Amino acid sequence: MAQGAAPSQDSRWPSPDLQSSRNNVRHHTEEISVDRLVVRPGQAFCITLYFKSRGFQPGMDSITFVAETGPLPDLAKGTRAGQLPGTDAVYMESEPQRQEYVVTIMASSTKGARVGSAHAPGTMGSKQILNNLLRTKWTEWTFEENIIDICLELLEKSLNFQVDPSTDCALRGSPVYTSRVVCAMINSNDDNGVLNGNWSENYVDGMNPAEWTGSVAILKQWHATGCQPVRYGQCWVFAAVMCTVMRCLGIPTRVITNFDSGHDTDGNLIIDEYYDNTGRILENMKKDTVWNFHVWNECWMARKDLPPGYGGWQVLDATPQETSNGFYCCGPASVKAIKEGEVDLKYDTRFAFSMVNADCMSWLVYGGKEQKLHQETATVGNFISTKSIQSDERDDITESYKYEEGSLQEREVFLKALQKLQAARSQGPHRANLNPFSSVPPRQDSARNPNTPSLRPSDVLQVSLKFELLDSPKMGQDINFVLLAVNMSPQFKDLKLNLSAQSLLHDGSPLAPFWQDTAFITLFPEEEKTFPCKILYSQYSQYLSTDKLIRISALGEEKNSPEKILVNKIITLTFPGITINVLGAAFVNQPLTVQVVFSNPLSEPVEDCVLTLEGSGLFRKQQRVLIGVLKPHHKASITLKTVPFKSGQRQIQANLSSNRFKDIKGYKNVYVDLGL
Repeated sequence: MAQGAAPSQDSRWPSPDLQSSRNNVRHHTEEISVDRLVVRPGQAFCITLYFKSRGFQPGMDSITFVAETGPLPDLAKGTRAGQLPGTDAVYMESEPQRQEYVVTIMASSTKGARVGSAHAPGTMGSKQILNNLLRTKWTEWTFEENIIDICLELLEKSLNFQVDPSTDCALRGSPVYTSRVVCAMINSNDDNGVLNGNWSENYVDGMNPAEWTGSVAILKQWHATGCQPVRYGQCWVFAAVMCTVMRCLGIPTRVITNFDSGHDTDGNLIIDEYYDNTGRILENMKKDTVWNFHVWNECWMARKDLPPGYGGWQVLDATPQETSNGFYCCGPASVKAIKEGEVDLKYDTRFAFSMVNADCMSWLVYGGKEQKLHQETATVGNFISTKSIQSDERDDITESYKYEEGSLQEREVFLKALQKLQAARSQGPHRANLNPFSSVPPRQDSARNPNTPSLRPSDVLQVSLKFELLDSPKMGQDINFVLLAVNMSPQFKDLKLNLSAQSLLHDGSPLAPFWQDTAFITLFPEEEKTFPCKILYSQYSQYLSTDKLIRISALGEEKNSPEKILVNKIITLTFPGITINVLGAAFVNQPLTVQVVFSNPLSEPVEDCVLTLEGSGLFRKQQRVLIGVLKPHHKASITLKTVPFKSGQRQIQANLSSNRFKDIKGYKNVYVDLGL
């Protein structure tokens, strides 16, 4: 994205008309500004020159156009040019894709989890899983008047610009370079970036990440406070803000959600999870994690720095997890390279591969020893999703990242990735700049033949365990479920089962257990039994995290057998949504009445209730309504008026927060007509 400079006031020179209004309409930037020229790369624009003393005479007169950028324009560095380059490294051929990934002001970020999702895929029907996806709509407002200025300010506050402004400006024509700069600046770990990350559940000195509904409030706050980091963000906030900035800079970008996302801290493509003999996951030993979900970005660009065929969508992750070349950023990593196991290609492809295709190893810690329970090959990376083009529906893009789980091709790619890591390690530290995460050789039993998956404890014991929910888990209600035990052998089985439940943060970090039980089940040959379980609201209400995730586990053992079997399930408690009713047709500059209906789902009063509303082109600033106290199960509504000031497809966002919950949300699409 380029901006035109102000016309020269020197009377000796022709007076230019940049035709800002006309050009901006053609370049789909008219909502950014009508008073100054804002154009996109690879597309022509027109200007008119007015000569004051006499008309232009072809053959006698010549005109030279010079484009300059940066503090010290230099022809050799490419920051001064008499002819603009004609190539566009971020060009997309499809007009619907350009509209969706560059021009659209809305992003759809899937925040939350599959309701009642199982840690091991396949325990729920795919239709049920898809129906239970929880989406969070995000207002980007890319085309607000001053957002492009804030995005350019972000580039100038980067460490790259501060150290060498001239070189930084010279490299901004590369989307690979610019995306890494923006990625590092969205978080504040190395600099005065936009957002502070916080996964502690303590947000008293800032905003709970779940309460944000749009990028504009965050970017404006960062700008207004002298570029001090905004408190606080988590992955979906980092990704949504980066989507806003990248689209504003003209780089096609979309938001990606990965369920059961791996965070491999030691770089061996294995996620190690440790349990005690009650089935409780051990926090103090858990360095690797499986995030219930994780959100990042994909940006579309050519990759001339990679072998042919690896351009297109690239993973960029602004959430500060690990460093890359000394800075907290991740990518761009080619999605195709991730799928093919080319983990030695830059940037950070190994880490991105582990997020979607690492294996998961479960360990029992007992009596000072570690016992391997099972290595699961299909736990990590499920239902990788983005918003469909010109629709709010979910688009599953898992096959873009990996071959089908359980297929020979997927295992071959995993083994190839392991071998590349071992080869990179054997070549010494000079390879570290490609993937700057520590390389640790995998455990001997992980580099197995891909045709021979490891034997499950259930195969040894010939017993199957599975949790099943009896009803949809709702916040404020008891959780009813059963543990189904099936004896698959011709022998009698005498089982002891230790059950537990503990809250989780969405990054997989466990909180203290709040419920435990023990079951003794005897099974005749080929018999199945269910053990009913109930967790009361009073038992879990004080222990929930903001993410409302509960992990239930069962560790089973047969009498006189050393083998153990582990089963677990992650439950996401749901809230009722907010209903937004638009009363009447919407026209530009005409009053519009909006009704918002919401309720307290709990059987106890909630305090400090605040309703916030915003919407690009509908509200000039965020609307904040103080509700106060809501009685148990009380339903309420408010009506307010606004005057739309922009036409086209718009969306109202609403969020209700209180002392007991922070993110009851709702949204409503509104088409605003120009009218007469």
